[in-house]
Amino acid sequence: QVQLVESGGGLVQAGGSLRLSCVVSGRTVTTTNMGWFRQAPGKEREFVAGIRWTDLNTDFADSVKGRFTISRDNAKNTMYLQMNSLRPEDTAVYYCAADRALRVWSVRDMDYWGKGTLVTVSS
Repeated sequence: QVQLVESGGGLVQAGGSLRLSCVVSGRTVTTTNMGWFRQAPGKEREFVAGIRWTDLNTDFADSVKGRFTISRDNAKNTMYLQMNSLRPEDTAVYYCAADRALRVWSVRDMDYWGKGTLVTVSS
């Protein structure tokens, strides 16, 4: 059974940094496409960042380029999202997602989801 468990969310001031973790069980991150999505109140869930297992290429939403980085630790079977220069509009529930055969970073194409971790950025 595949499980994704996020952690690291919390309250941070604008301009600050936060690192989210996603621990994966039931699959190895070395052969799984891993990504982060987020959902703010009143908005659709949106893609934030992803890392492809085949070549470790990364993708980012325009809104976070230059501020967020994504990485993985094979030994810990864990994916990370490093968030810097945080803004109030980054406030959302952040979800870890995994996909076996990536076509697009779309909510409907992800095979597995975590339950989310809340990130709140204060002004």
